[in-house]
Amino acid sequence: MSGFDFLSGRRPPTYASRAMIACSHPLATSAGLAVLAEGGNAVDAAICASAVQCVTDTHMTGIGGDCFALYAPAGQPVRALNGSGRAPAAATPEALQARGVTQLTQASPHSVTIPGAISAWCLLHGDYGTLPLERLFAPAIRYAEEGFPITARVARDWAVFGSSLAPDGPAARLFLPAGRAPRAGDVLRQPLLGARLREIAARGAAGFYEGQTAARMCRHLQSLGGLHSEEDFHDGATTARWEQPIRAGYRGHEVLECGPNGQGLAALMILRILEGFDMGPQVAQADRIHLLAEATKLAYHHRDALIADPDHCRGVTEELLSDQVIARLRARIDPARAGTPALWSEPEHKDTIYLGVVDAAGNAISFINSIFHAFGSTLLDPETGVLFHSRGSSFRLEPAHPNAIGPGKRPLHTIIPGMLCKGGRAVMPFGVMGGHYQAAGHAAFLSAVLDRGLDIQAAMEEPRVFAFNGELQVEPTLPSDVVDALAARGHRIAPVAGPMGGAQAIRLDPATGVLTGASDSRKDGMAAGF
Repeated sequence: MSGFDFLSGRRPPTYASRAMIACSHPLATSAGLAVLAEGGNAVDAAICASAVQCVTDTHMTGIGGDCFALYAPAGQPVRALNGSGRAPAAATPEALQARGVTQLTQASPHSVTIPGAISAWCLLHGDYGTLPLERLFAPAIRYAEEGFPITARVARDWAVFGSSLAPDGPAARLFLPAGRAPRAGDVLRQPLLGARLREIAARGAAGFYEGQTAARMCRHLQSLGGLHSEEDFHDGATTARWEQPIRAGYRGHEVLECGPNGQGLAALMILRILEGFDMGPQVAQADRIHLLAEATKLAYHHRDALIADPDHCRGVTEELLSDQVIARLRARIDPARAGTPALWSEPEHKDTIYLGVVDAAGNAISFINSIFHAFGSTLLDPETGVLFHSRGSSFRLEPAHPNAIGPGKRPLHTIIPGMLCKGGRAVMPFGVMGGHYQAAGHAAFLSAVLDRGLDIQAAMEEPRVFAFNGELQVEPTLPSDVVDALAARGHRIAPVAGPMGGAQAIRLDPATGVLTGASDSRKDGMAAGF
């Protein structure tokens, strides 16, 4: 496990020779590591760890959320798993407008798409898992039923975001016992969630999407005004599907992401734009951050205008990663001045957990599960204990927009697992948490590793910046002279009080077989192996 390096003042990487897991919560890491030690594979460990975090990191992830993964079976091509849920069949802009809905807010039942996580877990397990779900869910069930201790970062987040919960609602009664956020070391139990995990372990996806559980979830959402039907939940059992990953080259490596409806395309756009600039260690920090910020603004502008359900934005990946488009976007960047983003074609169109695992056989998985906002939609079904995500709030209500809400559509997603490859072989599953920041975070992390040779722990510990919504958000650890230099270039600086997201990664050395793991100190987690 990682300790503290007193000489450098930071956490060092973790090293192992056979298998490794890196999670943002220590109980998830320990549960997944036990699975690996028993002979389970990377898929088994990932599902086990994710289930634990659905209990211990309820404000960030859950069985009422969505899931994406990149899986690299040893010696085989990487596969992309899209486990994002779909909108109800009755959901259209016109139907919502008829109900007076003008905005898809976090706590609206219309922001709840049919959760896709369990569909994804069961598809992944059915195709590649080796240990039974009963074994993989056992630690999560124990923590749900017997209780688990709140960690420091979770306590901080619950204190900050607990105010979003309706004071007298089911979620507040569960997550704010005694009317306040739990403190570090307090024990919390979620017996209803444990019961749901038992059902899924026994019946697979049917234990969530069919029968009484589905009927109860549907009934609760309908009582809040939702357009959901039991048929929508039944269809959710098979919503997850395998897809081809999208990819782009960077500094002699290949970066793989899940395609639309995820924002992995934005991460690849940023990297392709940056590859035309010197981002090496000799370049001043303010210069590198400026280039990253400008590339981010361009990529996210296109993300928001064009990325949607893959069935509704065909060809967008090939177009936006083409040499022609990237060259035009790169040419718009002024190294000395912050600019205003525009679409390449000129006309304008008006909270999460990540984990990575590498097993003894060389299988590698990059895995992410999320309920989007802190505490998702904040809507908890009191009969099932399921906290629903808020991913549908990413939909638009303009019928002509490719990301407009519609029957069975998947919304734009921020959660993106990443996989770095070299010579046709996966060499690093990686991921960055933090909502919209994730695409920019992927680019910043990989640039630090590949452009400046930082070890993966040092790369993820660097001060973070994020150009978003007309501001340049900066963590408090960014040196003041760098902040001043960025402001002088026209960036509107927006200091953030706390840490921005988190990250995990595991790097494989093909020559020695040594695994190097890292887990961001912004979270409570760790990398561990043997």
